[in-house]
Amino acid sequence: MHLGKGLVECRNTSSQAYKLGFAALVLLSLAHVIGTLLGGVVCLWRKGNPNKASVIKYLAVAFLIISWIIYVVGLIMLIIGTLSNSKSGYSCGISHHRMFTIGGILCFIHGVFTVAYYLSATAVGREGPRTITS
Repeated sequence: MHLGKGLVECRNTSSQAYKLGFAALVLLSLAHVIGTLLGGVVCLWRKGNPNKASVIKYLAVAFLIISWIIYVVGLIMLIIGTLSNSKSGYSCGISHHRMFTIGGILCFIHGVFTVAYYLSATAVGREGPRTITS
C-alpha cells in the first residue's frame, strides 16, 4: 500500500522485494565479473605488437568502459531499491518505487554491452599480426 504524493511516501515494505533485489545485485555482479574476466583473458592472450591497436580493440575498450558505467549506475539503483525494502513493516521516506524498474532495465543494457565487449575482445584475440604494406 502506497500513501503519499510527490517525493515522500509511506508504504508497506516487502521481504519478497528485498530478496529479489538482493538476488539481482548478486547476479548483476556475477555477470559483470564473468564477462569482464572472459573478455580480458582473451585480450591478454593476444599476440602481436601491443603498441598498434586495431579498431576492434578500441571498440572492445569502449564497450568495457560503457559496461562499467552502466554496471555502477545499475548497482546503485538496485541497492537503493533493495535497502528501501530491508526493514519489515511500514515505513515513510523518499519515494524509491521506480528504482527496481530502472535497475532492471540497466541490468539488461549492461548484459548487451558486456556481450558486445566479449565478442569484440574475442575478435581481437582472433586477429592475426598486422602487416603494413606500402
